[in-house]
Amino acid sequence: MFLPLLLLSFLTLSMATATATAADDESIYQILKAHGLPMGLLPKGISQFSFDNRGRFEVFLDQACNAKFESELHYDRNVSGTLSYGQIGSLSGISAQELFLWFPVKGIRVDIPSSGLIYFDVGVVFKQFSLSLFETPRDCMAVRSDNDGFVRDGKLIAQALLKLDQETLARDVI
Repeated sequence: MFLPLLLLSFLTLSMATATATAADDESIYQILKAHGLPMGLLPKGISQFSFDNRGRFEVFLDQACNAKFESELHYDRNVSGTLSYGQIGSLSGISAQELFLWFPVKGIRVDIPSSGLIYFDVGVVFKQFSLSLFETPRDCMAVRSDNDGFVRDGKLIAQALLKLDQETLARDVI
């Protein structure tokens, strides 16, 4: 009695999550398009992704990178969220730059498709972009991690350079 129930549970669980790599039939870009989202929301260079029947997805990039649109977007090595038609919620792993500040993107939604607008939820406001900017996946420039001096989360470039100079000076003195 217990064994059939265990097998049924395992079968249900394994069917609930589909894991794919970039070489499989359906790409994450096709999944975005099927959900009414532009393929260019994610950059080129996705090595693997997972997507389940509840819309939860996770993509894995070879390395953290930045892509230039109207402003710059930063993609962590892992990006995840929940897809529903025309939007991504519970998003993590993407940040948008405004001047010298980086804001985490918490969600993305396409307005009425005929409007040609897409909105990025960056906490206090929604950043509006032209939908056409995201038609195709962009090349993404590799960046160093925060531990290597990458400037994010509102730090000024001058502060990062000062820290680097201080570390270099301390090594030279020792």
